[in-house]
Amino acid sequence: MLQGWLQIALTLLIVVAITPFFGRYMARIFLEQRTLLDPILNPIERSLYALVGVKAKEDMTGWQYARAILYSNIVMGLLIFFIIMNQGWLPFNPTKIGAPTWDTILHTTISFITNTNQQHYSGETYMSYASQMWGLGYHMFVSAATGIAVGIAFIRGLTGRPLGNFYVDLIRSITRILLPICIVGGIALMAAGVPETLAGPAVFPTLENPNISQAIARGPVAHFEIIKQLGENGGGFFAINSAHPFENPNGFSNLIQIVAMLSIPTALIYTYGIFANNIKQAWLVYGMVGVIFIAFIIITAIGEYNGNPAVNALLGSTQPNLEGKEVRFGWAQSALFATSTTGTMCGAVNSLHDSFMPNGGFITLSNMFLQIIWGGQGTGTAYLFAYLILAVFATGLMVGRTPEFLGRKIEKREVVLASFLILLVHPISIMIPAGIALAFPEQLSGISNPGFHGFAQVIYEYASAAANNGSGFEGLGDSQPSPLAIATGTQPTVTALWWNLSTCFSLLAGRYIPIIGLLLLADSMSRKQHIPYTAGTLRTDTGLFTGVTAGVILILGALTFFPVLALGPVGEAFLIGKGIG
Repeated sequence: MLQGWLQIALTLLIVVAITPFFGRYMARIFLEQRTLLDPILNPIERSLYALVGVKAKEDMTGWQYARAILYSNIVMGLLIFFIIMNQGWLPFNPTKIGAPTWDTILHTTISFITNTNQQHYSGETYMSYASQMWGLGYHMFVSAATGIAVGIAFIRGLTGRPLGNFYVDLIRSITRILLPICIVGGIALMAAGVPETLAGPAVFPTLENPNISQAIARGPVAHFEIIKQLGENGGGFFAINSAHPFENPNGFSNLIQIVAMLSIPTALIYTYGIFANNIKQAWLVYGMVGVIFIAFIIITAIGEYNGNPAVNALLGSTQPNLEGKEVRFGWAQSALFATSTTGTMCGAVNSLHDSFMPNGGFITLSNMFLQIIWGGQGTGTAYLFAYLILAVFATGLMVGRTPEFLGRKIEKREVVLASFLILLVHPISIMIPAGIALAFPEQLSGISNPGFHGFAQVIYEYASAAANNGSGFEGLGDSQPSPLAIATGTQPTVTALWWNLSTCFSLLAGRYIPIIGLLLLADSMSRKQHIPYTAGTLRTDTGLFTGVTAGVILILGALTFFPVLALGPVGEAFLIGKGIG
């Protein structure tokens, strides 16, 4: 037990240690200050700006920034759709895999351009190397860079600066943050045992019968794996994601992946502190989120360490819950990974979340409902400060002070935009499609479990899509059925079609509506006149206000989503406690 808690503590200490260095580095990049990579990257970036016709010093308004994101994402979506649709004749397809169904391609396209990477297919059997590298891998970089750009634009607006230029922010995010780290991280993963090859599957005779061969899938995995984690993409090269020994072979690779997925969203809070010239507030916000995060890890880990009471009664002793887990990671690293991947909106998994105790189901769902612990790539940081704006407004009303944030008044427009993003868009993206699926469980849902757990499966799927997370509770008929399943009628095609199309609604609404709202909110804040601090100003860089903000976050999340949690993990926990589950 002690070893497991020690592993969790050391991993978190590493993340905290690199935060100021990484946060300061990103601030220097987007404040256009000198960095070590300037001599190499400045000429490359100038060439890219000239190639796409971008004026590096030309700032955009909120609407212009949003339109640039939408236009570029449409073009990139068409590219990925074309590659996957035509993978049968494109090169780097050693196993001659044909194209998946049109609805699977559509869902995959939207999923990857929105940085969600929700997968309704098995990578090793439905995607060629070309699709994995050119289609999916490329979009892992671009979608992650889009999120960073939005986060930086929001921070600029919040601190009274122009929002900047999307194309410049996109290119700098890739060339100066994602690509250099991925080169180093990819080499480290190869050293840890992750394969990187264009050769086809390795074929070996089985031990039971030398006359029978077994094909072992492999491919260019290492470079795919590091951007999957660093960019908070989460889409696996193989079906079982980071539980696969070729994606995550040992404890060292597992450490790299956890640190990679946590590094950017944690460091962006420090980056905000430099932009705002208020490191104290950055650490207070960092500490607030960190305390909630650690509490969530503890709740999840305790559930997994104590195991299932029904199983323990049969064994006559308390044993950890190892169902759906890799023995090489155990209960501790599985709990840490699950909490981190749903907290950062990465979505990669090194164990099956469906097999976690209700504690884990409660926490993973709560992470995706709140979206700020630590939140999605860049957008999570923006969501976090949208919560701060609501907290400023609510606290100002309670104490009779003018609601101001960083010397700028919080008025009706800002409150409406923040409330719209947090209290309306996200719940609608989850509840409406989930309600339809639950109303027709046999025809549409393909739910494998009845009762509370089946309810949680459905909610999790849409929460994952709307939060741009991509992980799954599994147990749903959401994957493209095999020819054998169609022929035998064991998996009806209508459920896969339903999940592919309905989650597209959640993917699009959960990604682009909040991005537009955040950019408009940032644009509004950037245009406000700065007001000097006075005795009547509500200070936001105090421990008291930070505590109030934490209360606002948890109360808003509880009021919005607790009924759903009560019908899912909470109800399941009561059943298990009674010895029924």
